[in-house]
Order: sequence, then C-alpha cells, then structure tokens
Amino acid sequence: MKSDVEIAQAAEMLPITVVAEQLGLTEDDLELYGKYKAKVSLKVWDKIKSRPDGKLILVTAINPTPAGEGKTTTTVGLGDALHKMGKKTVIALREPSLGPCFGVKGGAAGGGYAQVVPMEDINLHFTGDIHAVTTAHNLLAAVIDNHIHHGNELGIDPRRVTFRRVVDLNDRALRQVVVGLGGKVNGMPRESGFDITVASEFMAILCLASDLTDLKARINRIVIGYTFDNRPITVADLKVAGALTVLFKDAIKPNLVQTLENTPAFVHGGPFANIAHGCNTIMASKFALKLADVLVTEAGFGADLGAEKFLDIKCRFAGFKPDAVVIVATVRALKMHGGVPKAELGTENLRALEKGLDNLAKHIENIQSFGLPVVVAVNAFPTDTKSELELLVKICQDIGADVAVSEVWAKGGEGGLALADKVLAAMEKPNNFKFIYDVNQPIRDKILAIAGKIYGASGVNFSPAAAKTIDELTAMGFDKTPVCMAKTQYSFSDDPSKLGRPKDFTITVKEVRVAAGAGFLVAITGDIMTMPGLPKRPAAEVIDIDNDGRITGLF
Repeated sequence: MKSDVEIAQAAEMLPITVVAEQLGLTEDDLELYGKYKAKVSLKVWDKIKSRPDGKLILVTAINPTPAGEGKTTTTVGLGDALHKMGKKTVIALREPSLGPCFGVKGGAAGGGYAQVVPMEDINLHFTGDIHAVTTAHNLLAAVIDNHIHHGNELGIDPRRVTFRRVVDLNDRALRQVVVGLGGKVNGMPRESGFDITVASEFMAILCLASDLTDLKARINRIVIGYTFDNRPITVADLKVAGALTVLFKDAIKPNLVQTLENTPAFVHGGPFANIAHGCNTIMASKFALKLADVLVTEAGFGADLGAEKFLDIKCRFAGFKPDAVVIVATVRALKMHGGVPKAELGTENLRALEKGLDNLAKHIENIQSFGLPVVVAVNAFPTDTKSELELLVKICQDIGADVAVSEVWAKGGEGGLALADKVLAAMEKPNNFKFIYDVNQPIRDKILAIAGKIYGASGVNFSPAAAKTIDELTAMGFDKTPVCMAKTQYSFSDDPSKLGRPKDFTITVKEVRVAAGAGFLVAITGDIMTMPGLPKRPAAEVIDIDNDGRITGLF
C-alpha cells in the first residue's frame, strides 16, 4: 500500500495556470511560485466582487480520537466528487503548521487519493505566509522592548506586557523565558515566553481581514500590554502598523493549488482550532465564493471547536451563510468514544458504537441549533461491519441527519459521489442560520451560551483571575465582541479524558485574553498549551530526503 507522500509524488499535476483557467483566471491574474503554486492577485477582486456568491459547504467532525476521522481527506474528496459531477468547485483549507508536521500530527493536506498537491510544499514552507506572520509578530515584540529600553515614553508596565514572541515549531523549552538579560545595553529584564506561530493574533488577523486596509486597522487595535495606571497600550500607540502591514502585502493574497484530480484549491491561513478560531482566511473564502458555484471548506477539530467558531466568529465578520454542514465520523472513532481501546477497534462492537454515537448525536444537534441542514459522512474503514454501518445510519436518520458512506481515501472523487448527492440535496433544504449568542451580551453570558448550548455543560466556573479580567475588559469597552473558546479538542468538556457525550460537568475558565485586533476575546479552559511540545518519538525522526530531493516520511 502506497503512503500518502508516495501517492502525492506520483500525481500528474497540471500547470497552475491551467487549473486557474477553470475559474476564469488568466496568468495575468496570478503571481506564480513555480509551476504548481500561485497567489491570486488582489486586483482580481475588482473583476468579481459584483458576482453572486456560490454555495458554501462547511466540513467538520466529531471530537477527534487517535483512531482518526479524516476531515481534510473528506473535504478534498467531496470537492473532487462535486467537480466530477460537473459542478464548478473550489476547496478551501488551512495551511499546515511546521510544528505538528515534525511533531505528532504530521502533514495536513488530506490523505490517500484525496489530497491537495504539491503535498510536500504545502506541508513545509509553501509560499511563506506563516513566516510572514512570525516576522511581523516578532518585529512588534522587538519594538515593545525597544520602546521600554529607550525611556518608556508610554509608561508601559514591563510586568504587564501581554505580547509574547512566536516560532512555528513545537519547543516546550521556550514556553517561559526571561528576556533582556546581560546588562543595561540589552534592555530591561522581564518574564515572557514563546507561543507557536499559528496561535499568534497576527495569524487570526490575517484570516479574518477582508482586505489590506482592514488588516492594518486590526493591527492598530492589537493590545500589547498595559501602563502602570492600567491603560491598554495598542500598536497604534507604538506607530508601527504600517511597517507591520507591509510584511503581509503578499501573505494576504490567497494561495491557489490543486487536488490530485486537478480541482482548484485555496490553501491559505492556519490558526489552530483549540487555541484560536481554526478556519482558513476570509480572503480565500470570499474569492472562492465569487469564482465557483460551490465552495467546500473545513473548520478545525470537532464541531464544538472549529465549526462553532466558523459560524459564530468567521461568518459573523464576513457575512457568510453556509448552505449545508458535513460532519465526518468513523465507526472506529465512535467505538473509541464508546469505551473501546484502540487495539480492539477492528472487532465488531455494536454496544460500544451505540454508546459512542452519543458524541455524533450531540454534534448533529449543535449544527441543527444553528438552523443548518446536516449530512453525516461516514469515512469508511475495511474493518467496518455491515451491522455497524446500518446502526450508524439508523441513528443519524432518527436524529434528522442524512448520512452517506465516503470512500474518498481509497477512491478519490469517485468514492465521494454518494456523499456529494446527499450534500446537494441538503443545500436545497430550509436554512434558518442564526448565531448561538448575541455579540452584545455580557462576556459571561456569551461563554455560558457556548458552554451550555454547544458543550452541554451544566455551568461555568470562572477563576478569580478570569472574573477580574472580565470586569476590567468590560470597563475598557472590549466586551462587545465574539468569544473564542480555547479548549481541548478531545472532549466536549475541558477534560480530554471525558470522551463520548459527558453529562453533569462544568467548564472552568482559567483566564481571559483580549485579541482586540482579531476582534474577539479568548477564554482559556483546561490545560491548553499555546506552545506544544514534541512527543518522545517525533515525526521528525522518520522524515528524510535523498540526493534527488525526494522526501520520505512526511505523511
């Protein structure tokens, strides 16, 4: 059996200029990065902005398990299936972070015969967008320390600088550091630390900005810390928004690539879904909606994280209205949610499957609470039995969700035709899209709405520090924003060990941060790390390259 990277390397890619022709784009509309990658010029927007939007399909999933769900694979395969059916289709994905590529997760370009290519480039440096985020973020960090060093005219309290540094790698040794050591010439010593680049507020801003003007305005609003008298300090106070925006002049342009079946794909922006909002850029999505009849996009991790944030944050800012939502599940993962160890997932277990289906049922109910039609995509494995699949289909239908078995990993677009039929039918169903909360509600009420309606929590505990910050942010006028919940992806609760559909639990909000540039507040729950660490046996140990430049081990 070929590995994902071997399948991708054997692909017959079309020149990206030919792929772009499917969308009515010419070479003059592109900025080429070699033969198979390009950025779409921002000037294209003036040509297409008056066109009606195409249909928007969001792909999400159950809470992830080590058994795997295949959300990106399903997104790509569904796009290929719609393309095969004659629909003018575009796929939109996030850019993979280098940290997970060399850590636990590996690459994030799909799998099997449902991948975006060139897979190695996408998973590695690609067009440099993430590096642009890293550079802009660390330039601002340097400006902050430089300002304090040269007299601190703004009166920034060095103990209350909230803006840290970033690097796009998993490096636990950098979580907490002291900067400015070595004497007066090196600045003022203070505690700080590093986050992974995809947790940077600059990444969130890149993904939520509607154009360069909006991006610069958002950068100006970033709060970097507080003065000795508790006044927030922003980038506007430091007068460097123009310089920081310059670093995004290319990064803001959507990246165009293709699938193994030559379907156009935008891969642009990459915020994590458990510590950020987990969606590709508004720029890529709005371009795709004008250029195609159907946009298939995904949101990170389970529907309790990525989909909730896509709907409550991204759609709120961009004015998008999804036409249908696909929830990806596997029999294997559902049995794990039902208590089956990973080593025993290949054995039929209807009792565990039925118990695990509670997790899927809650996700279906959540999407329906947004007023949206739902289709369940069962990502098929050879070990799935007829009885297990029949039980899964029956329970989904009882809840009011259509369901289709997807075989895109093994068969590409051909294996997604049944799913595509269900999705096309769902897009014609009544759609009463609404948000879970009113953005003008008090901060606590918005957090309670997400925790209660989406997670099923019986209540929320606010730590003294979080409660104090909420009161301070409300007094400063930062309360009329959406809330981005930072929570484990493995459970509806804030405890990753509570699989399935936990009952009678509370969520603890440990900390609340303001991301005024992104336009939301971040509520930190559980043990969320904004700088992941490497596992004992990182993926980096099996990644290699030969003298001809052929990469192995990147999955």
